[in-house]
Amino acid sequence: MTALLIAGGRIIDPSQEVDTIGDLLIANGSIAWMGHSGEDLPYERYSVLHARGMIVCPGFIDLHCHLREPGFEDKETIATGTRAAARGGFTTVCCMPNTEPPIDTQATVEFVQTKAAAEGAVRVLPVGCITRGRRGTEMVEMGELSEAGVVALSDDGNPVVDSRLMRYALEYSRLFDLVLIDHCEDVSLSEGGVMNEGWVSTRLGLKGIPAAAEENVVYRDIALAEMTGARVHIAHVSTAGSVALIRSAKERGVIVTAEVTPHHLTMTEEWVMGQGWDDTKAYPLPLSCYETNAKVNPPLRTARDIEALIMGLNEGVIDVIATDHAPHTDVDKLCEFDIAAFGISGLETALGSLLALVHGGKLDLMTLISKLTVEPAKIIRKNEIGTLKVGAPGDVTIFDPDHEWTVDPAAFASKGKNTPLAGHRLKGKVMATIVAGELLYKDESFKIEKGG
Repeated sequence: MTALLIAGGRIIDPSQEVDTIGDLLIANGSIAWMGHSGEDLPYERYSVLHARGMIVCPGFIDLHCHLREPGFEDKETIATGTRAAARGGFTTVCCMPNTEPPIDTQATVEFVQTKAAAEGAVRVLPVGCITRGRRGTEMVEMGELSEAGVVALSDDGNPVVDSRLMRYALEYSRLFDLVLIDHCEDVSLSEGGVMNEGWVSTRLGLKGIPAAAEENVVYRDIALAEMTGARVHIAHVSTAGSVALIRSAKERGVIVTAEVTPHHLTMTEEWVMGQGWDDTKAYPLPLSCYETNAKVNPPLRTARDIEALIMGLNEGVIDVIATDHAPHTDVDKLCEFDIAAFGISGLETALGSLLALVHGGKLDLMTLISKLTVEPAKIIRKNEIGTLKVGAPGDVTIFDPDHEWTVDPAAFASKGKNTPLAGHRLKGKVMATIVAGELLYKDESFKIEKGG
């Protein structure tokens, strides 16, 4: 019987508070053994993947990504999106329901599951809608979607505007132990806005989206969760005010969790002015301004907001990091800023972006890996993943934290090439991704040898 031994790496598993140099054995699709070189292995025949100088951790879990299928296959498919996920070290992705048709019936859930089983490179867990058609007027049949296998409910892309409907949805969600993931946006404040409201939007002549547009709905959702005792998850937190609201709610015992994206942790509103922006020159604007690849909802905010978001991660106020991977076609982005689509293609650059925080001393590796593995698993009640415990699925990510590389969107596995990071050097790269014991992605420099 053959198995795979990952040898000599730095094994970090926050679920067990493990941080050690050692070996990890995967057999029959599961974690079979963890120990140190020279110890007796439970298998006599195995292949060896040498990971000296690299981090070996549970496979990343993305709580929030857009695979676009069904309906928008020109932007992304389950096949291309999950290949991109594997290159980014993600072994499980939760796909959002803003597809066409939306994921609001058992039939659509089953379509996604069948397609993922046939063509997906990694595990795909569907997120169902909160309201029919994501129109915010009528609740879905939660029992039907729960039975079909959704792991959460969300109208992502749209907020649930009707507070009474959101209250009822939270109350019903308790019957099925489903978390509601809300896109917090007061559309009366954000309507027509295309970037953060501030000095950059004023300088560029673009309509801004104020922080209050997010914070108003965060406050409402916390109040409703406190009233109903239900679980609410705040998607893509972007402002210091939201962090303060969530911190206060957790201190009161409200069952609220939150996520932040790599781009909101590492990019400010100035990115809309392009890579060549120079704060020493008041005029003229750089030729690369109006960078549509930096247009995202919620918008990129300020340095002060980033500081609060990082503090929130370190304090446990923000529970997880999720990519909000939003692939688009060139046509969606190569246009005037006002009409360009919101979104960044982020699966393949997530780790490299986030490790800048580690290298900069703002976040430690254990915390970063926890926010990408065991913490998202807890939120969707999938405690069998996000861990390297013996018997758990053999989902493993191996990365070199010091490997430098240049972002080339043309080389992406994702159909979405829309990233403001094109041409940037990142430090930290995924070298191998293993799902249920199967090696789905391996950097060319990695070698597998026969052992045993």
